[in-house]
Amino acid sequence: MKAEEHSFLRPEVVLDVSQIFRALADPTRIRILYMLSQEECSVNHIAEVLEISQSAVSHQLATLRAMRLVKYRREGTAMLYSCDDAHVISLLRQAIDHAEHR
Repeated sequence: MKAEEHSFLRPEVVLDVSQIFRALADPTRIRILYMLSQEECSVNHIAEVLEISQSAVSHQLATLRAMRLVKYRREGTAMLYSCDDAHVISLLRQAIDHAEHR
């Protein structure tokens, strides 16, 4: 196939894809996203279940929020987080399925 016959991705799409994979490259973020794919959670609950500090959870959630992979809502004094990108969750689940069947 000649070079002019290939289709190419726009640079901004390549950047977005690399940022998604960067988010999924961190084990803690994977664990958080997986939890949030199952239920809405508070920082305290995530920290307790994953046995990491609330500060570490908050830091990772800020990264995921900046990438628009998670969203939050306030309930009283608690912030409840949930997934905000079904495509990324689908990608994560496919990667998990792939890893479990290797």
